[in-house]
Amino acid sequence: MTSQDFYATLPAVDDLWALADPAAYVSVPDDWYVLVTDVCGSTAAVQAGRYKDVNMLGASSIMAVLNALPGAEIPFIFGGDGASMVVPPWHFAAARQALLGVRQLATTAYGLDLRVGAVPVAVVNRHHPLKIAKFRQSAQYCQASFMGGGMTFATELIKQDALYRLEPAERCPEANLTGLECRWQEVPSPHDHTLSLIVTALDSAPTRGPHIYQEVVQTIGQIFGEPEAYHPVSIAGLRLALSPRQLGAEVQLRSPTASRWARWQYHLRVWAENLLGTVFMRLGLTVGGVDWGEYKPAIRAATDFQKLDDVLRMVIAGTSAQTQQLVRYLEQRSQSGHLAYGLHVSDRAVLTCLILNRQNCHFHLIDGAGGGYTLAAKDLKTQLQAKAQNWRTYSHLASYRRSRSPAQKPQEPA
Repeated sequence: MTSQDFYATLPAVDDLWALADPAAYVSVPDDWYVLVTDVCGSTAAVQAGRYKDVNMLGASSIMAVLNALPGAEIPFIFGGDGASMVVPPWHFAAARQALLGVRQLATTAYGLDLRVGAVPVAVVNRHHPLKIAKFRQSAQYCQASFMGGGMTFATELIKQDALYRLEPAERCPEANLTGLECRWQEVPSPHDHTLSLIVTALDSAPTRGPHIYQEVVQTIGQIFGEPEAYHPVSIAGLRLALSPRQLGAEVQLRSPTASRWARWQYHLRVWAENLLGTVFMRLGLTVGGVDWGEYKPAIRAATDFQKLDDVLRMVIAGTSAQTQQLVRYLEQRSQSGHLAYGLHVSDRAVLTCLILNRQNCHFHLIDGAGGGYTLAAKDLKTQLQAKAQNWRTYSHLASYRRSRSPAQKPQEPA
């Protein structure tokens, strides 16, 4: 494979178990770039009830780059409060401008700060391997996955070193967000719970990385059943939104500087499109080359509810008893030092849609309502910090014990 076609010609794997196998991954070429965005202060924003705004900005990063590079196959992954992607050098300038446009829009539309950064893959690979695979979600949609620690390293480097953060030299052109939609009502769980789960294998674990993920995937299968059984979206649960409040996040982002009249017109157009879409789907009509009777199943199939980006990320549905069983398993593996995890429990999910072509090219980014991946990541960070503190305490105690000679040992009382 050459640098130019390596991802486009990469064979896709069809199940999550195979995706956790290192043999499915290839190295990203050194001349490519890692691009990362994340909302600064996303936890506080989510806790203030702005989880839709946070999700929309993460999705906007992807949509803006895809629109800036029409026809290009760009590997990306959605993280809830941001996104990660890799681009070849000949697309870097256009992708950079698109992301800076989104950064500017985040401030204008939402009053939020979107951190944007770029790291040459050559820099990443000197420290941690950046490896990539394709996961086939549907006939039309393949999800990028990353392994090796490189994506995590690049993300932390951007957060800690201003050298790798992108700042506009002047006002950027407005980002093109055509196709970015948030028009579905929050999707109720097909069971009791919708779980946003993040699992990371620990470097010190007796069983290393990929094997831990395969074990977790296998255990989830034993508890919840096949992916179809724990998919967080049901056909019956997909309903287009018609209330102004539910459509507000998209309207605000897509028309931040428009006049009140222009914004009202945009709102009215989205409402009318949703009303027509509801009728078309109910009647099973084919309009504009789209089979609306099959549109909901197509959305469900092209939803990114399970993926790997150095950590295992899943949005899954289950009963409260299944949630308890999963937590018991994760706690046991966490206590034994194999993994750390973050979990957020809701009763519904949020869909953000990337529509390149409504007929056969649309992707749907999912997160748990109420905070999802952002609060799961907070939970994971707290757990990792506790483990690090426990390890430091253990290390200091062990060092102290080793430093004491037999002569220093206290005498037993007579």
